[in-house]
Amino acid sequence: MVDLAAEAVAFDRTCFYPGGGGQPPDTGIAILASGEVLEITAARVGADDVVWHVINGPLTGVAAGQSAKLTVNRERRVALARHHTVLHILNTIALRDYAAWITGVQIGVEYSRIDFKWEGFSAAVCGELEKKVNSVLEGNYPLKSYYISEDEFQKRQDLLRTLEVKPPVIADRVRIVEIVGFDAQACGGTHASSTGELGRFSIFRTENKGRINKRLYIRLE
Repeated sequence: MVDLAAEAVAFDRTCFYPGGGGQPPDTGIAILASGEVLEITAARVGADDVVWHVINGPLTGVAAGQSAKLTVNRERRVALARHHTVLHILNTIALRDYAAWITGVQIGVEYSRIDFKWEGFSAAVCGELEKKVNSVLEGNYPLKSYYISEDEFQKRQDLLRTLEVKPPVIADRVRIVEIVGFDAQACGGTHASSTGELGRFSIFRTENKGRINKRLYIRLE
């Protein structure tokens, strides 16, 4: 499908993540059968769960029915997936050990930030968090993903990490990402295949975003 007004193209299959849960969409290219290369600057989900690929430039040479090869910007995808994975570890420890719930998140390539509703937060907690998160990274836990029914998900409050935002339900199913032996939570994003791929975690800045809302800036080395 081609949407000239929105300068976007939809394919019958795609490897592009359309963004969500604080993670930006993939970028990359599409190579048409004619040899023409389309630069894909973003992807988004439209009506009926169709993934639209936003193209940089005119779509005058694009028509429905053409075949194409899609390639994701791998370096960017891997960086975002690494940050997304370590945020799973951080949010699990924050909730388990400090009763802190996520209130917002923005995943980036160089660094990411995450907001928590956190009573009694102090600067000393950052050192504790770094030590606990890095212990999980060193444990080299594998990751896997699978789906459960919406009905089963409603009975599993342990799979939630956010106070207000709920995970997407697609075809009456919810996607679960599990760090085997450590944690499982509902999530639709991209992740590393093991915690040993992530490097070393650090918190390099914190901000107060209200009386009990705290923002942590994190990165991986």
